[in-house]
Amino acid sequence: MNCHPLLDVERIEGAPDVYLNSVGSVFAVFDEHTQDSGNVSYGVQTAQGRYFVKTAGHPDDPNPFLSHSERVSLLRNAVQLRRSCNHPTLPPLHQVIESPTGPLIVYQWVDGELIRTDAAMRDDPRSTFQRFRRLPFHEIIRALDLVYELHHQLARLGWIAVDFYDGCMIYDFACRKLHIVDLDHYCKAPFINEMGRMFGSSRFMAPEEFERGARIDEGTTVFTMGRTAAVLLSNGTLERRPFRGSDALYEVIRRACCDDRRKRYGSMEAFFTAWMEAHVSELSID
Repeated sequence: MNCHPLLDVERIEGAPDVYLNSVGSVFAVFDEHTQDSGNVSYGVQTAQGRYFVKTAGHPDDPNPFLSHSERVSLLRNAVQLRRSCNHPTLPPLHQVIESPTGPLIVYQWVDGELIRTDAAMRDDPRSTFQRFRRLPFHEIIRALDLVYELHHQLARLGWIAVDFYDGCMIYDFACRKLHIVDLDHYCKAPFINEMGRMFGSSRFMAPEEFERGARIDEGTTVFTMGRTAAVLLSNGTLERRPFRGSDALYEVIRRACCDDRRKRYGSMEAFFTAWMEAHVSELSID
């Protein structure tokens, strides 16, 4: 039986890019030209299919905010999260290959486009962001249902959302299918914000994510989920007029996004239940 070069290998001795180019065709590279994390990822075509391979990048890269060892830790954290939760929005994780510069995380390649668009192009009607926001109401609702279902499951497993934003969402417009990626920063259990301004997009972040010494917990996840609907179903504000949903849906989002965390839903379960109850009657509305 032939050994699969990505699924059956547990360790390599050379550099990740050299190995990947030797076992398949690298058709995409995601490096400092596409993001600033310091990670380097690859789209790899093999005889057996397409894969997304994520690495911690170059150990001697001086530019990323996080050190190489910290980036390695985040990749291992992402593996732990994926192995703990088997939600259909999460791309399949096939293998972790060890190398001298850290792990190669081998995921199934998923088709689609990141919903996130650079701020300068966000208002461009041709952007992925605006194309997604122009989808029929019920399609956006179903995508949000999946986002919230996933985070309900993760919350039950103890995971707190950190650095979730529209750049974590890949949407296949042809198949109307959503995938969620890059959850490396999620934390297993509540913690104290020791950074001040944490990682993330300010469009999705809760007040406590800007406050050193504040507690980051499930209520923070609730706020981020509420902001997700405010960004994708409205104009990013909490004003009633631009929000595309009913008064009941609007009230769910407004409560989730309260700056005073005591007024938010106390858990993802409470938020998800309220969200589903509010929109069940709206699925037939375009």
